Parts: sequence; C-alpha cells; structure tokens
Amino acid sequence: MQHFSYDHLYRFTYDMLKKIGCPDEDAQLGAKVLLSADLRGVDSHGVARLSGYVRLWEKGRINPTPKVSVTYETPSTAVVDGDAGLGLVVAPFAMKVAMEKAKNVGTGWVSVKNSNHYGIAGYHAMLALEEDMIGISMTNASPLVAPTFSKERLLGTNPISVAIPAKEEPAFVLDMATTTAANGKLEMLQRKGQDTPSGWVQDKAGTPTTSANGVKDGGALLPLGGDREHGSHKGYGLGAVVDILSAVLSGANYGPWAPPFVAFLDPLPNLVGEGIGHFFGAMRVDAFRPAEEFKGHMDQWIRRFRSAEPTPGHEKVLIPGDPERELEIIRKLEGIPLLDPVVQDLSELGKKFGVNF
Repeated sequence: MQHFSYDHLYRFTYDMLKKIGCPDEDAQLGAKVLLSADLRGVDSHGVARLSGYVRLWEKGRINPTPKVSVTYETPSTAVVDGDAGLGLVVAPFAMKVAMEKAKNVGTGWVSVKNSNHYGIAGYHAMLALEEDMIGISMTNASPLVAPTFSKERLLGTNPISVAIPAKEEPAFVLDMATTTAANGKLEMLQRKGQDTPSGWVQDKAGTPTTSANGVKDGGALLPLGGDREHGSHKGYGLGAVVDILSAVLSGANYGPWAPPFVAFLDPLPNLVGEGIGHFFGAMRVDAFRPAEEFKGHMDQWIRRFRSAEPTPGHEKVLIPGDPERELEIIRKLEGIPLLDPVVQDLSELGKKFGVNF
C-alpha cells in the first residue's frame, strides 16, 4: 500500500484524459469526479477505474469530444443525450439541467441516455447542496446482478444517492448500491487475493459462493439482502426501479442490454437503446418550506439520530455521509492509499501513453 497526494493523482488523471482526446475543461472535470471517489473512501470507483475508461475509449465506446445536448424537455423535465461521452462529464451536465429547472419551477427531473459509467453517484447528487436543493442521482450499470430466484445476470449494481442540506451539521448524503456489494469491491478483493463475505455472490449454478472471482467465472452479484429470506426481493425491486428510471424512461439500454464497463463482458449485439442511462432529480427546499427552517430541523434530525445509544462494540450511530466525510478530511492531509496492483496498473497505463506516474 502506497499513499499519493490528491494533486499528484489529479494531475496524472487529467493528463491521461487529455491523452485520449478530452478537451481541457472535460479532463479537469473528469479528474475531479474520479478523484472525489478516492477522497471519500470509495476506492472501487476512483483512479482504480481509470484504465477501464481508457480501455472503453480504445474500443471506440467512449467519445472524448461529445456534443451533450437536451433532446426533449418540459418546464420541469428533460432528456439528455450524452453522445457516448464520459459519464464523468455527461452526468454533471445533466444534474445542472435538473437544478436549473428546479430554480424555475421548484423541481427538476432529468433522464439521460447514450452515456457511460459516471463514477460515484454521490458526487452528482451533492452538486444540488450548493443551491440549497435536495439532489437525487442514480444510474444503471453492467449487467452483473441476478434478480431474486434467477441464475441470469439481468441488472446492474444500480446505485442510488440522495443529498440533503442541513444548516450547521454536515449534509445528509446517502450513496448506496442496490446490491449487497458493488462490483468494484470484488475487484479490490481480487487484487488482495481475498474471499468475499457470504451473501455477496452466487456461482453460475445459482449456489452461494465466497469467491471474489465468482462473477468473472459466470456467477452473479446478489441484490441487497443477499437472499429472499434476508430481503433480496427488496434490493431487486430497488435496482429495477433505478434501471427503469435511468434507461427505459430515457431511451438508454436497460437490463441485460446495458453496455458493460467490466472487461470480461462484451456488449450484446441486439441493443434496445443508446448507451447506459442515468436519472437525476433536484428539489428546491423553499418550494416546500423556508430553507433555513428546514435546514434547522435537519440539524435537529441529524443530532438526534447521532446521539442514539449505540449497540455494544460500537462507538456511535452514524449518519449517511459521515464515514466518507471523515475519510475525506484524513486523505486530504495524509494522501490517498492505493493498493500495489493499482499502482502497477496506473504505472503501466502511464508508460503506454507517455505519462509519468
């Protein structure tokens, strides 16, 4: 494990995105979105994914100079066409469209098609906090997840993020996959040579396994809950809603047709839409009640939950967003830790493109 400063990793990521043809502004934004994951401790979605974006560009699946556009809209809704661009760039564009609509009419809702992997869902939802808005962000993803009772991989990890502003307390930021674990966590365990906890994966026969290579070997990730007895039907339902709002609603590819980000799957030939899809919402707090009044009550909500008596062996009750915020403070000071296989991967990527890591 080695530690690298934010500035060092930002510069390398920026230089790499420039190498694949991204304009300066897009390379800056893409690097910022990607590094936000590393700062917040979501290591599976940070620079460890950079080579994956480059690989998709090499295959002609990412357009480094997209003309992102609104193709349909009403006062409160819109559809955005990402023109096969980096999701790291397309998603903030779409979220800002939602926020502009919220400024005008109270709420804004945007569905996106023809995009790619957009990094961590939380980054985009948190953009709304700057305007005293509640932000919602979700996306469909590589079909690696088996619905409850299924052997087939039909859904993605399909994350949901909701960011809610407070007054004196840090914002409430939910950022979660609708599976028991995101695929990126499997990749991190593979690099460490470790098994998964039970309830994460099933093998190709539909039998529970703890192999971190279970999905690569033909198995599937499991919905949130793991199995029917522990509520996997609820995770399956949440993942399905994300898929429908992100892709069926926008005209993107949905279900098993979602173009995969992972290297071990190829896109299906019979596509039903364009690219992958995202869905964003922005709600102006003062469209419901005075913003300062609401944020004061959010402070009270957060403080009451944080003061709940913890169970034995736990120091305190956390609010969604607490662990990530605390890690961000630490990593800005001490640097971002990268596993040795990730360092090696980035070094080789840099050599290939003439960028010094």
